[in-house]
Order: sequence, then C-alpha cells, then structure tokens
Amino acid sequence: MDPVPSARSLRRTPIQQRSAERLARILDACAELLDETGYENLSTRAVAVRAGVPIGSVYRFFGNKRAMVDALAHRNLDRYAEGIAERLTALPAGDWRAVVDAVLDQYLHMKRTVPGFGLVDFGVPAPPESPAADTNLVVAGRITELLCGHLGRPDDPPLRRAVLVAVEATDALLGLAFRTDPQGDPELVTETRAMMHAYLARILD
Repeated sequence: MDPVPSARSLRRTPIQQRSAERLARILDACAELLDETGYENLSTRAVAVRAGVPIGSVYRFFGNKRAMVDALAHRNLDRYAEGIAERLTALPAGDWRAVVDAVLDQYLHMKRTVPGFGLVDFGVPAPPESPAADTNLVVAGRITELLCGHLGRPDDPPLRRAVLVAVEATDALLGLAFRTDPQGDPELVTETRAMMHAYLARILD
C-alpha cells in the first residue's frame, strides 16, 4: 500500500485499506491529468471521474485541488526516498560517489516514468507573488539523512548546507536538461553529475 500523504494535505486520514486504496486512485488520477491538462486546468471533478469515485470522496480527503496536488508531491517525495534507499542496498557503504549517482539516477527515472512528475515533483506550482514552501530544503534534508545513514557519518550543519546547495544547483541544471530534451539532454545530465561529484568532494572526501 502507498504511504499516506502528509496529514497537512488531508482533511481526513484513511484508516481502512479500502479508503487508502481510494485515496491512491485519486492521486493516480490527479497525476495522469496533470500531464494531460496542466495544473491550471486541473479540476477536482475531472479527477473524480478519472478515478471512478464520487466527487464527495475527493472532498472527503481534500479541500481543493492545491491540497490534492500537495499530497501528490508528498507521495512523490516518499517514493523518491524509498527508491534511493532501495538502490543503496546494492552499494558499498564507503562509496559516496555511488550514493550521489543513486540520488541522481532515481530522480531521472521518476522524471521519465512517473505520471505528473514533470510538472509536480516534490512541490506544488506556485505563482511568483505567492511562493511555495522551500521544497528543496525538505528534499535536501531527506537526502542528507539517507546519505549519512549509508555512509555512517554524522549529520551536521556543514553537510546539510552542502547537500542543499547541490540540490539547488542540480534542480536548475536538470530543469535546463529537460527543457532541452523531454528525456533529459544526455550531455547536460553528464555535466550535472560531474558538478555534483566535484562540489560534494570538498566535504565528503
């Protein structure tokens, strides 16, 4: 069963499995429609129709479409962290470059294959006059925890700062790579990987 999204996004947390499965269908439908219509044209009614549930079921969980997309973003982040953790099980404990590659490769995999991820990865689109919460700060925190757990090193402010800088820079570079090529320009992805290795070497070597 999929992890339950953040309670901040939900009006009601599902208790029974049937309710959790209905919530998962709603979020799956939301993701599909984001690819088809974009965020601005997304509607809760269209999501209900696609999910095959009454509109009341959508409103039982979400007050509006922004809360629904926020829940999808939280689910994406949970799946991202789970995917990284699974990749790390096959890696030697001391090879931080392989860990960084796993972090990047999991993001590329989701960007290319997960419905809705291209528009809403880990945060809801926000207009310039109403910026969203600092999503990259949350993402960097999750990555730092995974990194420290695998490498057996302390989680300290300098490392968190370095990972945040790497996440911000990588976010910008991959945005360029996927604007250039829908699958991510291979040369720009290679440059992004080299940047991550070179920058993080100063604190992880």
